[in-house]
Amino acid sequence: MKLAADLPQYQLTIAQKVRALQETAEGGGTLDRLAGMIERLAPDDGNAVSARTLVSSEHRLAEVCEALIGACFEAHGFDATAPAVVAAFEGQIEHAQSRRIDFKSALQERLARDGATVSYEVTDESGPAHERRFEVRAVVDGEEVGAGSGRSKKEAEQAAAERALELIRG
Repeated sequence: MKLAADLPQYQLTIAQKVRALQETAEGGGTLDRLAGMIERLAPDDGNAVSARTLVSSEHRLAEVCEALIGACFEAHGFDATAPAVVAAFEGQIEHAQSRRIDFKSALQERLARDGATVSYEVTDESGPAHERRFEVRAVVDGEEVGAGSGRSKKEAEQAAAERALELIRG
């Protein structure tokens, strides 16, 4: 990892702590190592939240990481910080980009903002057992908002949700 090299002014402070966080979270390190890193960051005024509490959930862990990156950004600006962050989290970024989008979840989340829900109806099933094709429609408030097909019901539902999202987004 080249985080310390990209932020030489911070080599012994935030850059190493971000690196420790990244290595611990991604490399299978223990919560004890992460807790130790956070304790070094916490103010020594008796009011600090315990390090164990800070790392007790993925959400809090992400918040701590975000705060460290924010500190680097504030101190050194975007041009110095962005390459270091990309390098530090390259594996996670590649993994996220390679994952297939779950259109059904994305559609449900989008509709939930408006208090709506989606249901899926199989409209056609064809082909021999080893080569089935399914046609599915996505329905919101009794109205079709998307249709799709696939080799499984799940694949057809994903296609219908993708089409519905395209229509909703315009």
